[in-house]
Amino acid sequence: MKNYIFILFVFLFSLNIEAQEPETTTYYFIRHAEKDRTNDSNKNPNLTKKGIHRAENWSAIFENIKFDLIYSTKFNRTIQTAEPAAIKQHLEIQYYSPSHLYDEDFKLKTTGKTVLVVGHSNTTPQFVNDILGEEKYPEINDDNNANLYIVTIQNKNKSSILLEIN
Repeated sequence: MKNYIFILFVFLFSLNIEAQEPETTTYYFIRHAEKDRTNDSNKNPNLTKKGIHRAENWSAIFENIKFDLIYSTKFNRTIQTAEPAAIKQHLEIQYYSPSHLYDEDFKLKTTGKTVLVVGHSNTTPQFVNDILGEEKYPEINDDNNANLYIVTIQNKNKSSILLEIN
């Protein structure tokens, strides 16, 4: 009888483990806001007034999303785009290299979390594609600062959506 009770307990316990919510990772990807283009030789420009306004708008759009982490490349325009959301959510901006996108270290640090990633016209869709494991999204047109990519991973199932927020 004790063996049957033990087996029943183990069976019910294993059902409980399987019934728990699966771990979900959600990434929000945006390109930096409008940058100052008055000096072609400046490789690290700041945002324009319009770009600063867009960065503040992104922060307002994200105000009901609780980010665990916010990532940016180490360029003025991406940092300035990420700052309003980071300040509102009391988070320190983490940095990633645009030449090392979805690597094992990034996966480890972000699994099970909700993450904002601010990048560039070429790296943002490539980052999304690397996560999805397919070439789904092309580079962003140079005059487009409105794309929002949302990628969700749950139980190894990956989904994405692209929104344009003007």
